[in-house]
Amino acid sequence: MPQLRLERPDLMRQLMHGVFRLGYTAPMPDAAPEPKWLDDEEMAAWIQVATVLARLPHAIDAQLLRDAGLTHFEYEVMAALSEAPNRTLRMSDLAELSYGSLSRLSHVVGRLEKRDWVRRHPCPENGRFTNAVLTESGWEKVVATAPGYVENVRDLVIDRLTRAQIRQLTAIGKRITDAR
Repeated sequence: MPQLRLERPDLMRQLMHGVFRLGYTAPMPDAAPEPKWLDDEEMAAWIQVATVLARLPHAIDAQLLRDAGLTHFEYEVMAALSEAPNRTLRMSDLAELSYGSLSRLSHVVGRLEKRDWVRRHPCPENGRFTNAVLTESGWEKVVATAPGYVENVRDLVIDRLTRAQIRQLTAIGKRITDAR
């Protein structure tokens, strides 16, 4: 069994720089530049963003699970299909629209297929691709679920903001998402 060897006694620093290996001692890089730490105003803003990121998904999932038996991701997949031409999208396009991996989407679509809300078919334009199709009962589920979902989104976010804040939130969201 390889021995653990540390080039320097500063284990945490080595771990932070990713040079801690079993049976291998890598040279320590020169001291990393000091990070640009958040000031008080930036930290307050970040804490609010982190809190929203932690709480909002749970609140949305809870309502959808309680009222419709769907997760937020399942609902977003079905909603995306409901807005697509012929209620059909390639699985790869649907994964991108739903911000999920193709693997995750495949599992979710499998669950939705068992409930007869979505079907998969070979893409007629290119047989190497698979299309997801929202069924009529899937369409009915989206239509029945949408009012409660919208009410929850209004309660959690929209109705708490002024029109100016909604425009600011839109601009901020675009700025952050367009940066990647």
